[in-house]
Amino acid sequence: MTEYEGLSHSKYECKYHVVFIPKCRRKSLYDELRPHLGEVFRKLAEQRESRIEEGHLMADHVHMLIAIPPKYAVSQVVGYIKGKSAIHLARVYGERKRNFVGQHFWARGYFVSTVGRDEKVIREYIRHQEKEDQRLDQLRLWS
Repeated sequence: MTEYEGLSHSKYECKYHVVFIPKCRRKSLYDELRPHLGEVFRKLAEQRESRIEEGHLMADHVHMLIAIPPKYAVSQVVGYIKGKSAIHLARVYGERKRNFVGQHFWARGYFVSTVGRDEKVIREYIRHQEKEDQRLDQLRLWS
């Protein structure tokens, strides 16, 4: 039996697979910041009563499985996480870089998909995404 979250008059299970990228897919800058982003994302999600259940920071994009209560719109939570994390990065790491893009660190859009009953498949996909990308890159070398 699945454990459901609850508000005062409702029970729910609202989980989403979210993917977004840094502006212009700035790999060199993003690689330096990757180790710090996981904790930043988790703290920001908690401020919107959400929970990042699974996440992986790829070389040029972010995958996360996030549980969001129905009283918040997905766009509101993702926008909050992207906006506040960009401000945090600008304050903490922006002084070190000459070409740091500051509060415009993330590209404007994002991908979102509801998880539903495929949660196990989505978790595995997020966990093994980097290995799969490397495998596909190896196959492209031979074509």
